[in-house]
Amino acid sequence: MMSRISRGKSGGITRRGFLIAMTSVGMSFGFPRHLLAAMNPASPDGKILPSEGDVYEPSLWYSIDTAGKIKVNIIRSEMGQHVGTAIARILADELEASWDDIEIIHVDSDPRWGFMATGGSWSVSQSWPVYRKAGAAGRIALIESAAKKWGIPAAQCQAIDGKVVSSKGEISYGKLVELGLTRQFTEDELKTLPLKPNQDLKLVGKQVTSLDIANKTNGKSIYGIDAKVDGMVYANPILPPTRYGSKVVSVDDTDAQQVKGYQKTITLDDPSESVTGWLMVIASSFVAAQKASKLVKVTWDAGATTKVSETDIINHGKALIEDQSKGSILDTGNVDTDSAFANASSDISEQYITDTVLHAQMEPLNALVFKNPDGIWEVHSGCQWQSLTLPVLAKALAEDEANIVLRSYMLGGGFGRRLNGDYTVPAALASRAMGGAPVKMVLTRAQDTQFDSARSASVQQLKMAFDNNKSVIGMEHHAAAGWPTQALAPGFMPKGINDEPYDPFSIAGADHWYKVGAQKVRAISNDLAMSTFRPGWLRSVGPGWTGWAVESFMDEAAHHAGKDPLQFRLDMLIAEGRNAGSTPVAEGGAARQAAVLKKAGKMIGWGSEQPKNSGLGIASTFGQERDMPTWVACGVQVKVDKANGLVDVEKLVIAIDAGIIVDPNGAEAQCQGAALWGLSMALYEGTELLNGQYKDANFDTYTPLRLAQAPEVKIEFIVNQYPPSGLGEPAVTPVAPAIANAIYNAVGVRLRKLPMKPKHLRAALNQA
Repeated sequence: MMSRISRGKSGGITRRGFLIAMTSVGMSFGFPRHLLAAMNPASPDGKILPSEGDVYEPSLWYSIDTAGKIKVNIIRSEMGQHVGTAIARILADELEASWDDIEIIHVDSDPRWGFMATGGSWSVSQSWPVYRKAGAAGRIALIESAAKKWGIPAAQCQAIDGKVVSSKGEISYGKLVELGLTRQFTEDELKTLPLKPNQDLKLVGKQVTSLDIANKTNGKSIYGIDAKVDGMVYANPILPPTRYGSKVVSVDDTDAQQVKGYQKTITLDDPSESVTGWLMVIASSFVAAQKASKLVKVTWDAGATTKVSETDIINHGKALIEDQSKGSILDTGNVDTDSAFANASSDISEQYITDTVLHAQMEPLNALVFKNPDGIWEVHSGCQWQSLTLPVLAKALAEDEANIVLRSYMLGGGFGRRLNGDYTVPAALASRAMGGAPVKMVLTRAQDTQFDSARSASVQQLKMAFDNNKSVIGMEHHAAAGWPTQALAPGFMPKGINDEPYDPFSIAGADHWYKVGAQKVRAISNDLAMSTFRPGWLRSVGPGWTGWAVESFMDEAAHHAGKDPLQFRLDMLIAEGRNAGSTPVAEGGAARQAAVLKKAGKMIGWGSEQPKNSGLGIASTFGQERDMPTWVACGVQVKVDKANGLVDVEKLVIAIDAGIIVDPNGAEAQCQGAALWGLSMALYEGTELLNGQYKDANFDTYTPLRLAQAPEVKIEFIVNQYPPSGLGEPAVTPVAPAIANAIYNAVGVRLRKLPMKPKHLRAALNQA
């Protein structure tokens, strides 16, 4: 069959020939091995379509073949957010390419790609300058090549829609590649390349077809759970009674041996300490592995946290906050709050608590691992943070990172869980124990839950000092929780002004943009949480719970001061000093947050009279970190049933300033999903620790937002020309406090614990 496949000038398989072969014989031929570790989500089975003829690569980030097709290399993971489409259009716009010629390639974990992570709403914002410069490089090289062919100055040529045109005629990008292009650019040259004015961008901010949408909707997208190779076996884990410290004492697989297809039970020895106390049951099928694992009898020497409960975690956090010697103090300018409170005419202090929250992503954790004929460990699984996962795998396998490759797959939900690649380790260790044979592990929902890196329960104490005019002169924010960055990437932890390290992703949002006089923010690691489970990053990360406390407290402070909660906030959003913004993305600072607040207030009808037991609430956050803020404000309308404690969110509006909106459809979808995720965590999602384990194991008791509970959602973006910031997570953050504030306006009681369950509201009403 190979002889029937047409070839281009370079001897490579043509795109047409590839598709013919796919139709006639399936995937019966191979490509260079590095291509097998990448993915084109728009092609059959995610395989990379071969390039036509010669290829020109102006930079690391893309190539152009003689057919004019452009492969854009994407280092970000795809989990439903269309990140490849967003990034590719940045490059295509600057390159002056036709969108019809663009392909997106989600690449492997090769070191040449640099730092690879998909989280924190970083993807588009960080890719914006990189891919624009890369596109400009190609455009300039193609124009220079055409000008040389025509014998005219480059200034007389223009790139338009995949062609270079001049008074001499036009020539396509593909033809220019065929004629030969060698122009390369140094890093210094890339930095100085002229970019198109933002107002001249033709693809950015416009509606285009998402390149991976067809396969997502017709069921052809390939996820990690779909990975398979010939000869693979299945592994089902047996998890220990504690996340840390459990040791296997004895194993009896006598009964399991009666299961057809059962092969063996492996006790894992994990140098990376990701899966201590684990066993892997190996069988010829998923069902056999599941069945056999229930029959294996294991005795453990359990770890020290078998009796730890959620109450223990919370109480320990409260004690840590009371101890002023604990924690790291952030640099917020003037931290002398003692003087402010000593001279205050009045002050308030409130405590806010959040329960443990699970990721509960739709696709359970899975991994397929084997050692290929070249001696390379191939890891087939969806991953959000390749650069973090590779070193862990290397330690677990006692291998050099250069001998491990992560193959790209679509992610059936991530929400931060797949930032921590610990789930690849047990499959890798099982494969190693079997001489490198392919081993596939797929967790059940209950196993996925038990092994989750949940968002830690948290305790926050907020205080505010006022002068005689009820103006704010000082504020403190003390927060204690388990820190994911401490557990998984301690190198990302900066130090506070007291030289103590802190997890920036567990305190961001507390260092807000309000002018409050002296301001102290103290971040405290809850060591009991750290020893009981492995805290993880969860969508919206720290601002999901720090913003909850700040914006609930701002509302309480407004009522203490006798001021309208919206105007109270606006009066303190002054773009001066550190609140003016220090980076291009943050330019405008607090003034931009004030603008979204005003817009959200108008959208929700702030100040309008509401029916009995109904109320409006408003809140505003800045999404992620101060150097990359997305300004968000949320308005909600709620109706409260006082008899049963049910809260019906009837309307939810979000106003957002994220700079230039690169992908309008994707942006709106991201923000709708984020807002509903915020609503889910506000009223429904939350578990607790019991005897060192999460209480809830499946969706029968862990109950995220259901479709029938979703309100009317409206998203509006502020139009401006600031560089783009992130949109994957920020719209989560103001929803919970807006709901809490609306509940207060509806029935006069404050809820200070997430999730806000009916029993909590009934108790508050009874107490009131």
